[in-house]
Amino acid sequence: MATFRVDTQARCYSAVVERGVVSQTHSFIPARTGKVFVVSTADVWRHQGRALTAGLAGAPFELLELPGGEDQKRLGPVERLAEQMVERGGDRSSLVIAFGGGIVGDMAGFLAAIFMRGIPVLQIPTTLLAQVDAAIGGKTGVNLAAGKNMIGAFHQPLAVLIDPALLETLPDREYRAGLWEIVKAGIIRDPALFRYLSENSSAVLGRAPHAVDRIIADSVRMKAEVVSADEREKNLRSILNFGHTFGHALEAETGYTQFLHGEAVAWGMRAATWLAERAGYLSAEDSAEILETLELYGPIPPVGGISAERLKARLVHDKKTVQGKVHFVLPVRIGEAVLATDIEGRLVEEAIRSALA
Repeated sequence: MATFRVDTQARCYSAVVERGVVSQTHSFIPARTGKVFVVSTADVWRHQGRALTAGLAGAPFELLELPGGEDQKRLGPVERLAEQMVERGGDRSSLVIAFGGGIVGDMAGFLAAIFMRGIPVLQIPTTLLAQVDAAIGGKTGVNLAAGKNMIGAFHQPLAVLIDPALLETLPDREYRAGLWEIVKAGIIRDPALFRYLSENSSAVLGRAPHAVDRIIADSVRMKAEVVSADEREKNLRSILNFGHTFGHALEAETGYTQFLHGEAVAWGMRAATWLAERAGYLSAEDSAEILETLELYGPIPPVGGISAERLKARLVHDKKTVQGKVHFVLPVRIGEAVLATDIEGRLVEEAIRSALA
């Protein structure tokens, strides 16, 4: 078992990485907990519901279903679930278990954050992307038409249970989307992880257990360290947004229906890497190595027909934009990234065009 502590002002908790840990879910439910509400989607429950039911060891629970898809990550479904919780006897002693991918984790976490002004949540991510990123760190929320995660709250979980065995039913496209988040972790903070991904793509893409378990553990360790140092994204945690500023614009421009989040981030990392090199932050050698490694875990869905001008215009609506200044996370070498604000608009548009080409 690999266990990583996340220490924040709001809560200290463990992110546990272990095959089969879902079978121990009951041991992470506090004594005197009232109603337990499991929030999931129909497809996740169909594939993995039996495992979680066994892990609850006979404890009663109420199943609440969310619609799938990034385009459904809105306030409406959260309100409907809150109404169902009241109807089924939910109160301040209740617990939410988020059982699904990143969308479920964000929405169920937000539901827990706002239901009766806050009840506990236990995160059990079932996709690779959620296991290495979304479930850790307490960020919750929903989208607006104007942009991704524009409404939300920080709400740290009781624990994060990461079971690599749950990935066995994950479609290949979803798996690759998660791999790009792991590549991101290597680029911004862990050169050893980046080298492993560069040199062992066959084992990683083939889902060899030793490779999968290693890259998940390395990514979770990195995320736990960063969140512990900067829970509210005042400085260090901002590096986790590498690729996200461009990627969120792409998701919003395409109505959250064309790209998985990890795919949009991969495209955003391409744009940000090009920008970092042209703006003098990154060497041509490191830029080439980053782009080559991103390609190893492709392909990214086609981006033809998307307007560079419209994508650039969307950047100012990103939640990381402050007083009209767009913040970009740019790599300066493999294993290190910085936050940059004063980037010429001409270079930004050229970076978008290069990534769209």
